[in-house]
Amino acid sequence: MISYIMIDPLSKINYMGEVGPYQLLIILAVVLLLFGGKKIPELMKGLGTGIKGFKDGMKGDEESIKKEGEETKPGPTMENK
Repeated sequence: MISYIMIDPLSKINYMGEVGPYQLLIILAVVLLLFGGKKIPELMKGLGTGIKGFKDGMKGDEESIKKEGEETKPGPTMENK
């Protein structure tokens, strides 16, 4: 009898766990060192502007889909007598 061993490909991945408060402090310190205190507000402003633009674009797509749906609705039809 031949037996097969199932190997989980994800078993070799080292899961490091959740990010705790100390890890967040280290990450924030590294970001502060890399970008400096003056550059971070500019980066956050750009990120906020990008997110707002994305939301506005999604809202515009929804409105255009609704308008297209209204334009393609069939009108009243004449019934055969």
